[in-house]
Amino acid sequence: MADRDSEVIARLAPSVGSVAEWDSLGGRDPFTSRAFLGLLEESESVGGHSGWSPAPILVDGADGMLAAAAPAYLKSHSQGEYVFDHGWAEAWQRAGGDYYPKLQIAVPFTPVPGRRLLGDRPQSLIAAAEAIVVQNGLSSAHATFIAEEEIGEFEARKWLVREGIQYHWFNRSYGSFDDFLGALASRKRKVIRKERVGAREGLEFVALRGTEIGLAEWTAMWRFYQDTGSRKWGQPYLTQPFFAGLGEALGDAVLLLLALRNGKPIAGALNLIGSDTLYGRYWGCDEEVPFLHFELSYYQAIEWAIANGLGSVQAGAQGEHKLARGYEPVVTRSAHYLPNADFRRAVRSFVEGERAAVRHELDALRAMLPYRRAGSE
Repeated sequence: MADRDSEVIARLAPSVGSVAEWDSLGGRDPFTSRAFLGLLEESESVGGHSGWSPAPILVDGADGMLAAAAPAYLKSHSQGEYVFDHGWAEAWQRAGGDYYPKLQIAVPFTPVPGRRLLGDRPQSLIAAAEAIVVQNGLSSAHATFIAEEEIGEFEARKWLVREGIQYHWFNRSYGSFDDFLGALASRKRKVIRKERVGAREGLEFVALRGTEIGLAEWTAMWRFYQDTGSRKWGQPYLTQPFFAGLGEALGDAVLLLLALRNGKPIAGALNLIGSDTLYGRYWGCDEEVPFLHFELSYYQAIEWAIANGLGSVQAGAQGEHKLARGYEPVVTRSAHYLPNADFRRAVRSFVEGERAAVRHELDALRAMLPYRRAGSE
């Protein structure tokens, strides 16, 4: 397909794994790497009957070399996205249209903000996405959890920008976990210390990276993930081969935090390590222990980030309970292309109202942060 404005030719690839030069485009986080996206394909977590059909968008430069790419999928449902458009789908279908398939520019099952337009031709990628929608009669295109620097690129082509809220922890040059606690109000410090004592009683904790994670540990983490996934989503998104291959595919970018009782894993938290961020992804347990979720998923993540000089921890989607643990509310964004004028007008009204509500909620959440104020203990 050709973009009328630039006459740059874009093409679709059958998979990210088939694009050998993918990583040359400089994606900085592990989630847009060929290793991660390719493993999703190889493990059949996407493709097949998953409802995520890989359709990465590629743009070549004048020299015939790959100049830009976007991880994209044709979706037959709205699961695993964490930006909810079920109401849009119902409205479009009530009007007699087919909402699915839709085009999704995203990292599947991963509510982590980051670049979605890789390389140096963002406008060509966005124009190509629009062309795919129009030429194939699709209802819409969506780019979820886009990076801050990409917002203007989508707005330049009149995509609707939607906002949401996540909770991230920021390392303000803390030398230790106790330094972090020292930044909190006294009552909050006491609560966290009490939670940590309760969660750790009788347990041993280990942090394993990459090839240190053996089959037994991956089997345990898969079991934990299945239990959590079945309760949250009804059916876990990722397959067991994905877990089995993750350590080899991403090496030391993988961090597994485990709680052991008598040498046996009873709970785990899976993280990926970026250039300056620890990304908490999945948690689960065999045994219910009070506050163990907070210990493994939040406190040990903070402790590890401080010890290893990382600037932030992102602990996934939603979760107002993270506020009391020092995680701060931040705005996340997605962009949406709806070629039908009437549908676009209705969705624009919804998005504008939602944005006002998000900004109001953000102010209220920031007032609830546990950090000490000037002049207080």
